[in-house]
Amino acid sequence: MDIPVDTRPVRSDDGPLFCRLWDRLSPETIYRRFHAPLRHPPADARRLVEVDHDLREALVAVVGGEVVGVARYDRSPVDPTTADVAVVVEDAWQGVGVGRHLLTELTELAARRGVRRLTADVQADNGRMVGLVRRLLPGAVLTPAHGVYAVQSPLTSAPVPAAA
Repeated sequence: MDIPVDTRPVRSDDGPLFCRLWDRLSPETIYRRFHAPLRHPPADARRLVEVDHDLREALVAVVGGEVVGVARYDRSPVDPTTADVAVVVEDAWQGVGVGRHLLTELTELAARRGVRRLTADVQADNGRMVGLVRRLLPGAVLTPAHGVYAVQSPLTSAPVPAAA
């Protein structure tokens, strides 16, 4: 796709854009992101756009004024050097590098802010996301349990460049 994709930090007024994004996500994409077959945005959907840009961060990919992808981290309240990451990309934009770009930017930002370890839960049969983790975070350990990989990755420097 030749349409330019811009990325930026999420803003508190992005709520309507998130709702429109939700309407464009397939049930499978929603299940892959939230590990549940949700039909409506989570009850705490407003929490998705309310971040402090330090302990909680989210970056969005925007095309034509619409959010087409989101990557976020939430630092552990017990250990702020550890952050849980998650990514979702609208179905029409999957497979063209949007998720890779968002995750690369997010991990670089997290590293600059002192995050030293990333965690995530990825469904074991989600080949695209497992591949993305392995490419961008080559030090990641993926521990299988009940069809889900618990991902743990050191983040001591910038991640592998997106082109790798």
